[in-house]
Amino acid sequence: MGVLTGKAAVVTGGSRGIGRAIVERLARDGAEVVFTYARNAEAAAEVERSVADAGGRAHGTRLDLGEAGAAERLMEDAADRLGGLDILVNNAAMSFAPAPLADTEEALFDEVMAVNAKSTFLTMRYAARHMRDGGRVVNISTLNTRRPAPGSAPYAASKGAIEQLTSVGARELGARGITVNTVSPGATDTDLLREANPGADFGTVIGITPLGRLGQPADIADVVAFLAGPDGRWLTGQNLRATGGLT
Repeated sequence: MGVLTGKAAVVTGGSRGIGRAIVERLARDGAEVVFTYARNAEAAAEVERSVADAGGRAHGTRLDLGEAGAAERLMEDAADRLGGLDILVNNAAMSFAPAPLADTEEALFDEVMAVNAKSTFLTMRYAARHMRDGGRVVNISTLNTRRPAPGSAPYAASKGAIEQLTSVGARELGARGITVNTVSPGATDTDLLREANPGADFGTVIGITPLGRLGQPADIADVVAFLAGPDGRWLTGQNLRATGGLT
């Protein structure tokens, strides 16, 4: 039996990259997982098959987290399906082509904040009301809040908001044994990284990363699994920078 056997987990943005690796790792550890995806039903089905082939249980649900009522509907439906809630991982994020502040449209800012930050607030609000005692909340941020990149203002702002939600949530939910933490990946080899940096040569960032490579989705999933499991019980309100040493 895995360390998460009998646990019910929700992972937003779970069909690709870091999210997929998190879903697969939590399921391998024994949790039953509901995960969201925005568009790619084929990718979501592949995650379900991969988890099932390994003896686990994962269920994809198509959802636009920027849509009014979507986050609340996700949490209610997932809890009904799973019989409760023990683990919440907020991973969903919207990517976009970098642009200077002067050229960033207000509508884009609103959309990024809705998908990245507001949906995290709403899923955490549900967790604060309904998660079982001893639960785990893990929010995925980014090294960009500490090492901001030109052209990333809406993204960095949305992730900064998530980090503050973590800090507040940890203080509010600690009396129930619920931990709330952030994981901030560095440069991780995902579709999101490449979509946000079209044509980029990552040799420079690899060169300044002490461990000398891009991160892999599994590197981040392993940190999330630690926080979601029993060994993470004494960590809360923390931001673990899973960056290969890049600061």
